[in-house]
Amino acid sequence: MNDAATPLPPGAQLLGREWLGFDESGHALIRFQAQLDFTNRHGTIQGGFLAAMLDSATGICALAALTSELTVVTRSLDTRFLKPASVGPIIARARVTERTERDMVVHAELVDAEGIISPTPPRGCAFLQRSRSRSRRRNQWQRHSDRAAGRKAPPKAAGKTSLP
Repeated sequence: MNDAATPLPPGAQLLGREWLGFDESGHALIRFQAQLDFTNRHGTIQGGFLAAMLDSATGICALAALTSELTVVTRSLDTRFLKPASVGPIIARARVTERTERDMVVHAELVDAEGIISPTPPRGCAFLQRSRSRSRRRNQWQRHSDRAAGRKAPPKAAGKTSLP
C-alpha cells in the first residue's frame, strides 16, 4: 500500500483532510472539515471546495491502491450537487471500480450530517512513475499545461540576459 495519507499536501491541509481508513465494504473513508471561510453568499459551502474534496478523496483512494513507486493524476472529474453543504465535517466515501495497467476509475460521494451532497460519476486517473526531482516534475507539468493552453514554450536563452 502507498503512503497515501502522508505527507499531507497544503491543499489537503486547507480542506482539513483526515484519512480514516477503509470500511467493511472496501470504501476509503476520508474526513474533511468544511470551514466558514468556504461559504458562499448563501452561507453554504461553495461548490469548488466540494469538488476539491472529491478530487482529494478520489486521489488518496487511488494512491492507497498503488505501490510507493507510483502516483496518480486526475484526468477527469465530473460531479453534480444534490443539495447544499453546511459548515462542519464532511465524509468522503471512495472506491476503485476499474483498473488497467495505466489507468484507474474511482467513484466517490460526499456525505455531511444531513446526507449525501454530491455523488460523482467515474473519475479517471492515470498512473505516473514518481519523479526524483520535484522541480523536474514541476517543469514537466508546466510544459504540459502550457501545451494544453496553446502557449508555446519560451525560447531558451543562449546566455545571460539583462533587463534594460
